[in-house]
Amino acid sequence: MSTSPAPHSPTALIIGASRGLGLALAQEYLARGWQVIGTVRPDARPGPLHQAAEASQGRLTVETVDIVHAEQIAALRQRLEGRRIDVLFVNAGVTNDPQETVGQVSTEEFTRVMVTNALSPMRCVEALDDLVTPKGTIAVMSSGLASITNNISGGWEVYRASKAAVNTLMRSYAARQPAHGRTLLVIAPGWVRTDMGGPQAMLDISESIPRVVDVVTAQAGKPGLQYLDYQGQTVAW
Repeated sequence: MSTSPAPHSPTALIIGASRGLGLALAQEYLARGWQVIGTVRPDARPGPLHQAAEASQGRLTVETVDIVHAEQIAALRQRLEGRRIDVLFVNAGVTNDPQETVGQVSTEEFTRVMVTNALSPMRCVEALDDLVTPKGTIAVMSSGLASITNNISGGWEVYRASKAAVNTLMRSYAARQPAHGRTLLVIAPGWVRTDMGGPQAMLDISESIPRVVDVVTAQAGKPGLQYLDYQGQTVAW
């Protein structure tokens, strides 16, 4: 069982932290002295996040949630009652065959990607946002592929559409927030060598995620929504 965090310690809640970018986010915030809550799916076997938690002296807590199930998000919110979150970073996501066009994809596969990448992250934001401090940050892991303006090469059609959808939903969410509210970010981490990004990707996780955290930190206290890459550059919507 974890110890209670010190009152002054900032806390990051990373949704989808069992591997890849999410695991690296949890590890990076932990290395920077933060309290971290990282989530894995309920059926996940103990892995690197659990090992990091055991070595963290109570600064990393592992929670469970499968974000495609609304009732699990609600249960997570209930378990976190009373916690104050400085950064909520929703990272969980999936892809399909990048060569599969919208004319080829099955309805079931299209639905799976859209529900996981667009609907479910926003359900997390909506359910957990009241835990975030008034000057805190809510970030969603997007992609450079989500840019409609920059889509001149095609490919990754369904994945692109799902990330463009979560960007659009974040803009709608932002429009409902107070003018001087929280920092809202959709982040393009670059093409990173992960299970999803593949071995041909341009960036190692160590080249992406520390910069992502730098960007999130630099934007703290700046209200409104921005679409930024891992270098802090604005991405065209």
